[in-house]
Amino acid sequence: MLDVCLLGSGGMMPLPYRYLTALMTRFNGSSLLIDCGEGTQIAIKEKGWSFKPIDVICFTHYHGDHISGLPGLLLTMGNADRTEPLTVIGPKGLERVVGCLRVIAPELPFPIIYREIRGAEETFEMNGYRLKAFRVNHNVLCYGYTMEIDRAGKFDAAKAKEQNIPLKYWSRLQNGETIDNEDGRFTPDMVLGPQRKGIKLTYTTDTRPTESIRRNAEKSDLFICEGMYGEKEKTSKASEYKHMTFYEAAELARAAHVKEMWLTHYSPSLTKPEPYMNDVREIFPAAKAGKDGMSVELMFED
Repeated sequence: MLDVCLLGSGGMMPLPYRYLTALMTRFNGSSLLIDCGEGTQIAIKEKGWSFKPIDVICFTHYHGDHISGLPGLLLTMGNADRTEPLTVIGPKGLERVVGCLRVIAPELPFPIIYREIRGAEETFEMNGYRLKAFRVNHNVLCYGYTMEIDRAGKFDAAKAKEQNIPLKYWSRLQNGETIDNEDGRFTPDMVLGPQRKGIKLTYTTDTRPTESIRRNAEKSDLFICEGMYGEKEKTSKASEYKHMTFYEAAELARAAHVKEMWLTHYSPSLTKPEPYMNDVREIFPAAKAGKDGMSVELMFED
């Protein structure tokens, strides 16, 4: 099971009713944060989730509405006596940017591990999931992220018995371990059926529609995508400033065959996204207007 919470759905500036961009996930005791706009700490508190399990923070890019909440969050984590390492992932210049922000958070009781994204795409394996960064099209270097959690095939006891595999090894093989000892060599594929469908989440913001988004979002269980503007007359403005309209996001969702799409990163001038959603759902019926604190539990299929 993957818990997903859209902590903040606003772009450019925080509003009294809308926090800036941030997404948080929880899986197997580990928490990941994508972007950390101003107000992210309050959004986490309001959701009732904890700072302590956050072990990875990713950045799409280095505009203020996506990273300005980081120094305060680091201080809060430090004041909670955290000692475990924190991994941060982001575009080129990561350590320099975070280092500048840390002028006001210079001493922390935990180490920071920097993992700068290299090239158009890069995959990171950690905490039981696979995280892929892929370049998108904004007016600065910017990346989207796809998280995938694989699911092994079902354990086949009859298959294990047929091959005379000792019972004491069954659970280890079921957990993906390969065993080599005096009894022989036993591998998970000897007792597991075909791999089952896992969980896939894709998040992207501050970009024009790109083939990299469509390809990486393909068949996602949840696709969270920027919808800066709902007003159709702002299509040219979206193009000029390298953002997306609701309708362009819906076209991407349809092309990528995703299960569900949430819009996010609204313009401050867009106070209520819902009046535009009927037109959006004509393009992609499983579209929702994201809002602060919106969450879901993505489950493995039976």
